[in-house]
This record gives sequence, structure tokens and C-alpha cells, in this order.
Amino acid sequence: MPDTSTRSASYLTQEAYDRLQAELTRLSTVGRTEISKRIEAARDEGDLKENGGYHAAKEEQGKMEARIRQLTSLLENAVVGDPPADDGIVEPGMLVTVDMFGDEMTFLLGSREIDSAEFDVYSDRSPIGAALMGKHVGDEATYQAPNGKDITVKVLAAKPYAG
Repeated sequence: MPDTSTRSASYLTQEAYDRLQAELTRLSTVGRTEISKRIEAARDEGDLKENGGYHAAKEEQGKMEARIRQLTSLLENAVVGDPPADDGIVEPGMLVTVDMFGDEMTFLLGSREIDSAEFDVYSDRSPIGAALMGKHVGDEATYQAPNGKDITVKVLAAKPYAG
């Protein structure tokens, strides 16, 4: 199990971890084979300077390799499955409810790779996530929104996400 004290660790549900592991496996095997065949076929068409198919395949290869690196790093540093302690402290893996402008907002604090139809997911590196990390129920936190305005929220609840 990875060290959860590092800032690079990301909370993932088991379902998200399995889905991302399958994507990594597919890209690293079948994906690489398919793109290599397309590059070779385009190379056989002749002059590479004016070969749009070759350049498109090389660009796609670059994007795929970047995704492979991203997934590898994410999965190596992931905290999977077991939710954190039910101690009311905001941390990755918690369902957090805040009061924002008089309205309640509930979201999951974890990796943006978690695909939740039930809740919005915010990274602990996002402005709101970073501001709330370590806060207790009843605490207030202020963060800067993308538009530059400061927003203050109050933690109403922080419960482990069971997935």
C-alpha cells in the first residue's frame, strides 16, 4: 500500500482503480501495437514531409504515451479502496458537505479519475480541495475561485466514501 502521507497520493475507489488499470494495460499492449502498425503503413506511403496520415499517427502516439505515463504515475501512487477513518476530518476519500453561499454542496474529495454519477469529484489539489484538507466539521476555509474571487465555505460534514 502506498504511503498516504505524500501529496502525490490520490484516493481511488476500487472500481476506478480497476478501470484505470485496464485502460493502462490496453494502451500499453494493443494500443501501442495498433499505433505502430498505422505509423508503419503511413511511412510506406512515401514522403513523410507531406504525409498527413503519418503526422496524425505520430501525434496520436504522443498523446497515448502521455496518457500511459499519467496512468502509471497515478496508479503507482494511488490509495485504493479502504476509506479513511470516520473522524470528521476532511481528507481524500471523504464525502464532504459544505455550506457555500447558504446552499449545501456535497462532493467526493479524491482523484478526478473517479467516475461518479452520484457526486461531483474534486481533487485535493483543486482550490476548494486544498483549502479544506485537514479541516474539521464546523471549520471554515477560504479559497480563490478561478475568477479571482475569494470564497468561504463551512464544513458541515465529512464522512468516508464507501463507493
